[in-house]
Amino acid sequence: MNKIGMNMFVWTMTMDENLSDTLSFLKTSGFDFVEVPINEPGGTPANLEKWQRLGQQLKALDLGVQSCTICSHEHSLISPDASVRRAAVDYLKQIVDCSKAVGSTILMGPLYAGFKTFTGKPATEEEWNWSVTGMREVAEHAQAQGVTLAIEYLNRFETYLLTCVDDLVRYVEAVAHPNCQAAFDTFHANMEEKNIGDALRKVAPYLVHVQISENDRSTPGKGHINFDEVFGVLQEVDYDGPIAIEAFGPNPPELAAATHIFRPMFESPEQLAVDGLAFIKSQLTPTTDAVDHLVGNRL
Repeated sequence: MNKIGMNMFVWTMTMDENLSDTLSFLKTSGFDFVEVPINEPGGTPANLEKWQRLGQQLKALDLGVQSCTICSHEHSLISPDASVRRAAVDYLKQIVDCSKAVGSTILMGPLYAGFKTFTGKPATEEEWNWSVTGMREVAEHAQAQGVTLAIEYLNRFETYLLTCVDDLVRYVEAVAHPNCQAAFDTFHANMEEKNIGDALRKVAPYLVHVQISENDRSTPGKGHINFDEVFGVLQEVDYDGPIAIEAFGPNPPELAAATHIFRPMFESPEQLAVDGLAFIKSQLTPTTDAVDHLVGNRL
């Protein structure tokens, strides 16, 4: 059975705020886990203690946890500067350590390159090989820490190394490590795929995490993404892994600026969470017609 979670980006980028009431609200609302952003190096004891404390708080609430991160241009596995690539590997290893400290067994995100760092040209074979080599080292460390990397491709306006499911599958196969697998975000797929259902079928053998994100980054089910198809294929391929809502709002302001959110598109983060959870649960309870359709596809 799929666990359903909520990404914390509509409240925070750091988890430094007192989010006790929010976490309790998400638990009582019916969520199984939260997806916490970890965006600072975790090499110091104080930093690891922060995540250990949060992990204890979540455990007391009986609320599961996963983690996500992005890499800046200073921590990019495809930088032409070897020292930056080395810093990226070290940074990602520390993020893995923080993930373990908080209790997360899945770390997802566009770990392979610097976010919104462009050259104005397509990715080169050399950049590809740099990233694959670095990621294999990170995956080896992740395996030792009991963490699986879930690689997420982004749209063309946010990266240029992995921008579609074909890129993602080729990348995971190139890294060739059991702790380097795939994530799928419906927002990016809606922009970049010819057919979302076919994309999901292709990535299914490597899929360990799904983010449900509407075309305008607001409440799932309130936009134009064909979620009937998305959830139909997830059931068709017997995906039983975690599913998280990812949305963005006008806060935190630095994240709103990075994601180009200039107007509010939902009443409140809490209302978005409740409505999004109800929508996902409705999609995971197929109608008789949907069941007949899936059975027909398998015959």
